[in-house]
Amino acid sequence: MAHGTKPMVVSMGRRDGAFLSGRSWQARGHGLLAAVAGAFTLAQLLLVRPSIGLGWDEVVYVSQVGGDAPAAFFSAPRARGVPLLVWPVASWSSSTPLLRVYLAVLSGLGLYLALRAWRGLFPPRVLAGAAALFATLWVTLFYGPQAMPNLWVALGALICVACFLRARTDRLDRTAWWGVLAGAALMAWMRPTDAVWVTLPLLVLAVAARHWRLGGALAAGLAAGGLQWVIEAFTSYGGLRERLNQASRIQGDLGWNLAVDDQLRSLVGSTLCRPCDGEMPTPVVYAWWFVLPLLAAYGLAVAVLAGRTTRTLVPLACAATAAFPYLFMIGYAAPRFLLPAYALLAIPVADALLHLATRPNGRLRPVPAAVIALGLAGHLAVQYVVLDRTVDRTTVNREAWDRSAAALHRLGVRPPCLLTGHEAIPVGYYTGCDSGATSGHNANTTKADILHTARSIPVGALTDPGGTPPRYARDWELHRLDGLEVRIAPAPDAGA
Repeated sequence: MAHGTKPMVVSMGRRDGAFLSGRSWQARGHGLLAAVAGAFTLAQLLLVRPSIGLGWDEVVYVSQVGGDAPAAFFSAPRARGVPLLVWPVASWSSSTPLLRVYLAVLSGLGLYLALRAWRGLFPPRVLAGAAALFATLWVTLFYGPQAMPNLWVALGALICVACFLRARTDRLDRTAWWGVLAGAALMAWMRPTDAVWVTLPLLVLAVAARHWRLGGALAAGLAAGGLQWVIEAFTSYGGLRERLNQASRIQGDLGWNLAVDDQLRSLVGSTLCRPCDGEMPTPVVYAWWFVLPLLAAYGLAVAVLAGRTTRTLVPLACAATAAFPYLFMIGYAAPRFLLPAYALLAIPVADALLHLATRPNGRLRPVPAAVIALGLAGHLAVQYVVLDRTVDRTTVNREAWDRSAAALHRLGVRPPCLLTGHEAIPVGYYTGCDSGATSGHNANTTKADILHTARSIPVGALTDPGGTPPRYARDWELHRLDGLEVRIAPAPDAGA
């Protein structure tokens, strides 16, 4: 297809031509995307509820910059991107609803900017449709207002891939060059290993096509975002190789492992499916998961016929490499792991749906459009039901942590204090205590250190109801909390 004389204005025939002039983008593109992004933020606030407490992983991230409790143990796979993201609020306010509102607004703005980066590559209505498809997944809505990295990797992926394609065709597009660097850096800040998987096809393409400057910009972005993680590997984890090995062990020793069925089980609303040995949900819950690649393949076929293969094939390749480790190299599942893949797939899928629903002149095909509308309505209904149940279940769990913290306060366990054992990290944060573990993925202390600490501040050992406490705590005073038991060391002034 022929390119116009104006930068980034592409002629795509009668179907798309009306949308791709500069004025048309300003009038339609900004408005469509802004409306979707605004609705995304509003839906988060209404459906996920700002009052929902912090989850286990959120506690780890927020505690690094907040003042409510000592910083929780920061395990090898984690990166400092989320603490940086929440710092503007968490550094001075302990209000979880305020943090939720901040993240909801920020994620809506991020969605708008990430899809706007694709201007000139796809028509605005495709981009608005892609934003709507991605934003209405229950997992996207659920994690939009949460202090977690995966959505931000997805948004960084959208920015990086779009700007890579734009810079590849227009070397004078400085915004695109900076976008490549910024998108790669954002991903690497959040999850360095995910950033490498997402950008692998881009690096291969840059080398194969000898786009050395573009490859250099991509590598510079990855280095800028991942540098702190690498430095921390040497200062706190014994080197980069050891940190990667620790991260692999924590994630169940990465290697060939078919986890597709685990991901299917997690689609019912399991925020973490480990071990993932439950029953498979009803097909209505995961049907969209199998329709997605079919529509993406159809979108690629449409692009090939239209002579615009690269701009569709590249995001599909990046989506495939982003999903690969979580489908074939890990022994458990969490729906959020695939958010970068969903974000990149949304664009060719939206393009495919638009092609199926409309004629070349832009008018609707009544029967296909009606079928698509019914399918999307059913899909949205399923996503809402799963989201609603996930929010309710998550809220109950986090309210239990809050009640346990209140009970511990009544028992005299107040800051400064230390909790160890089952769920010590989240309960410790809610209580305002430090948390410690002598074994497992979060091991950061020893028995001797715990006993020494008990001589000066309150210390409690948490277990499941009826669980076996550590040997050193068996004689401590037993109390029952909300779904937990705690054994509290003798008060320091009692001469433990």
